[in-house]
Amino acid sequence: MNPTTRFLDVLHGRRPDTTPVWIMRQAGRYLPEYRELRARHDFLEMCRTPELAAEVTLQPLRRFPLDAAILFSDILIPLAGMGQGLAFHEGEGPRLEPVRTEADLAALDPGRVPEANAFVPAAIRLLKGELAGRAPLIGFAGAPFTLACYAVEGGGSHNFRWVKGMMFEAPELFHRLMETITRALEHYIGAQLAAGVDAFQLFDTWGGILSRPHYEAFALPYARRLLAAVGAAGVPAIYFVLDGAHLLDLVAGAGAPALGLDWRTPLADVRARVGPDRVLQGNLDTAVLYGTPAALRRETAAVIAGAGERHVFNLGHGVWPDAPVDMVARLVDLVHELGRRRDR
Repeated sequence: MNPTTRFLDVLHGRRPDTTPVWIMRQAGRYLPEYRELRARHDFLEMCRTPELAAEVTLQPLRRFPLDAAILFSDILIPLAGMGQGLAFHEGEGPRLEPVRTEADLAALDPGRVPEANAFVPAAIRLLKGELAGRAPLIGFAGAPFTLACYAVEGGGSHNFRWVKGMMFEAPELFHRLMETITRALEHYIGAQLAAGVDAFQLFDTWGGILSRPHYEAFALPYARRLLAAVGAAGVPAIYFVLDGAHLLDLVAGAGAPALGLDWRTPLADVRARVGPDRVLQGNLDTAVLYGTPAALRRETAAVIAGAGERHVFNLGHGVWPDAPVDMVARLVDLVHELGRRRDR
């Protein structure tokens, strides 16, 4: 079995020689080579320059024997592509011009996305040439509800007062916002698929803030629409909903062959609920990287044992900016050691 196919083997129902591993946010601030590059370029410049985005994407693969690359970008890029003001300030996170009125919504144009965000497929085409089959490339986008949270709140939030307020005060306006974002994402994701990504992950970072009925009414139909489009293109999809254990059956029915899980729920419990054939991705607590090597080995083994065979190893969310690089290296090697198929 070719090690470079492990990740796609699992997604397509084949048995690799060992458990594949990639890490959410594997290209980023914990790597000294990224920080060196970031000192010379601002964040949005790096996202919008195909050569820089490709370089950052490749950096972790030069250090670690990871089983997939994931495009370096940001989930908010398509909001900016529609015309919403976006800026990143060091230590503060993203800031957007909030969308809260009919006039705000009318100013967004999904049709601008292909041209405004053309740097994304350009980066993918560069990466496909650079990777030359050495590793598959994952494309990604934020799910419509998660992007709506950022669009309405104007950034991150502790209580999501504005977006939930719109849902309950002006549900028709909220659904039109979701439709607008979904149309933009259809352009955005379609460009990634056409440029040649090998797999796709839909991040619903804020999906877990919703109750079951509200997720089913306000978020799920739009995510399902995008996942159906990815599937129709013949590209395997992973759907990751942070803090979504209470939504598991709904998420499992959204149309993605693989489910990304955060660290809160043991994979053995998820496996018992979804059956042996669904691909599970996850779900080591990122904080384990700050423990002892013995703890890392124990917790990594527990994740692998609980997941069953159809498993892509990952953290339960993204790697943190101060993660010890040596422990990330140790983790990747441990997964390949502990996940090895004994009957092969």
